[in-house]
Amino acid sequence: MARKRTQSKKIVKKRRKKTKFKFLYVNGKLRLSDLLLVVILLSLLFVQFIKWSGASNNTQMTKIEDVKKEEFVEKIAPIAQDEQQKYHIFASITIAQAALESNWGQSELATQYYNLFGVKSGSQTSGGLMTTKEYVNGQWIVVRARFAIYQSWRESIEQHTALLVNGTSWDSSHYQAVLSADNYVEAAQALQQRGYATDPNYAQKLISLIKTYNLDKYDNN
Repeated sequence: MARKRTQSKKIVKKRRKKTKFKFLYVNGKLRLSDLLLVVILLSLLFVQFIKWSGASNNTQMTKIEDVKKEEFVEKIAPIAQDEQQKYHIFASITIAQAALESNWGQSELATQYYNLFGVKSGSQTSGGLMTTKEYVNGQWIVVRARFAIYQSWRESIEQHTALLVNGTSWDSSHYQAVLSADNYVEAAQALQQRGYATDPNYAQKLISLIKTYNLDKYDNN
């Protein structure tokens, strides 16, 4: 009799294990609707986790990019202020142009050739050969051209200043309106009006950058 009781207990234990997730069963049969609900809930939790993880990564990347931008501004702001002191070109304009043209100093042209403003080489055989985008006949096109090579970002900024001060080969006062502007908004608009860039939104982009990153605090008042 003792052996039978022992066997009976083992059978009960096995049955209990079998009904561990009894909320999914009805009369010993698996309820597919409840199982499907559990799968959906788990899927939603997984999707939410992925979104949270992605948002966290994006936030981290944004912080890294902000640090890079701050470092870029800190490097060129003193140079831009020196140029403003000498030639009355707003430092905020110089910084905004450099940031826009070089992707905050991270473009290949800026890192390899210290060319912050996308200045092309005057020769067809010398200079760095690269591709760039230009706005022509109402649309953006990709062109391949040779660009000027500088020894430092300072040299690039000084050459940029020289262009605005000395003008073009056909008009020495071509950018005089930029030099005589009373504020950075007027200077940005003057650059666009004088055809400095092919981008029809060039002035607005400069103004937006200056406002967003408070670049006008570097202007010598």
